[in-house]
Amino acid sequence: MSAKPNAAPEPASGRRALTLLALIAAGEAAFFLPFLLARVFRPTVLDVFNITNLELGTAYGVYGAVAMLAYLGGGPLADRFGARNLLTIALLTTAAGGTLLMTVPTLSTLIMLYAYWGVTTIALFWAPLIKATRQWGGINEQGVAFGLLDGGRGLLAAIVASLMVMLFAQLLPTDPVTASLAQLSAALRQVIVLLFAMTVCMALALWLLLPASQSTPQAEPGTPARLNLQGLRRVLRMPTVWLQAVIILCAYVGFKAVDDFSLYANEVLGVNQVEAANLGTLSLWVRPVAAVAAGFAADRLGAGRMTMLSFAAMALGGSVLASGTIAAGVYGLFLLSVVGTSLGIYALRGLYFAIMQEGRVPLAVTGSAVGLVSLIGYTPDVFMGPLMGFLLDRSPGVLGHQHVFMVLTGFAMTGLITSAVFHRMTKRH
Repeated sequence: MSAKPNAAPEPASGRRALTLLALIAAGEAAFFLPFLLARVFRPTVLDVFNITNLELGTAYGVYGAVAMLAYLGGGPLADRFGARNLLTIALLTTAAGGTLLMTVPTLSTLIMLYAYWGVTTIALFWAPLIKATRQWGGINEQGVAFGLLDGGRGLLAAIVASLMVMLFAQLLPTDPVTASLAQLSAALRQVIVLLFAMTVCMALALWLLLPASQSTPQAEPGTPARLNLQGLRRVLRMPTVWLQAVIILCAYVGFKAVDDFSLYANEVLGVNQVEAANLGTLSLWVRPVAAVAAGFAADRLGAGRMTMLSFAAMALGGSVLASGTIAAGVYGLFLLSVVGTSLGIYALRGLYFAIMQEGRVPLAVTGSAVGLVSLIGYTPDVFMGPLMGFLLDRSPGVLGHQHVFMVLTGFAMTGLITSAVFHRMTKRH
């Protein structure tokens, strides 16, 4: 009797593939406007919006502060309502903010926009995405599920980033160095329009591809039908959840530091803004390879063990960038360091929710667990942007970038130690 559900695997596997594609598309599209734009075009964004690194970091910090509350509120929402509705609403409301960004608003308005995005991309979005992915992976394929999710997101981000750079370059003079501020502003606006359109299209695709069953979550034995905080109280008592939160925090510091790659290339290597954007995009192309490979390896070697290896790679690459040995014209060592650091950072993004299965978090309270670990783990959204801005503005040139990557290396070492404790604890059980 148990074999019957597997009698027609092709349609089932096809539906599964479409579900994952929908989650991948949603998972990255939500962050096109708030983060991908500045990650690829940071020098241009600073010029066009007439802001400093610290002021951009302040906008990020406000986003992160709002997100802290949104993570806790979004967790119970994900345990009560279905993914398709929440994710679609989140994408459409995030895209709506892009219409304001097109106007190149003042700093105060930009900060309010990031506060708004803190609600749309977190409260309505993050926990449903993680819970739906965990359901997709089942018991034995958590590494594959989260590796494919973040690897697919990385591939989508790299493709979109490359398209942005191509469009941006086409809208500027042959020699980008001669471009006026008005030309840079007009070109950046067109890139924003492209990201707005893509986000809306991804929302429509998600609604069509994600199964209707995702609109209302399946009830599980012992799971209350109404919105409540019982799941949150349950996960608060789990030591592995707290360790996972620290692991995410350390890994996310690395992810935030990726924003410095293009500015590093511009200010230290001396390349123009288009070349800097291309070098920043290189890191994004590492992401799909690293995340997918780490996810598959995690299901065979253990997610905890792979997490330790990834932190080691992040620490090694970050220490080279922090050493001050990279100067103008030293492209080879810079590229090698960017690739090595990115391998560790993006492998971790494919792992740090996959370890939830090893931590024995019940599926019924996944949303609450995601809310708690995200509240702690994503605090770099609050402090890393202002900290990077302060370090870069206080010590212009190579010294400021060294300080940024010293911070990254320190957190990588902390993550390595925490991962070792997590691995030992879960192995013992």
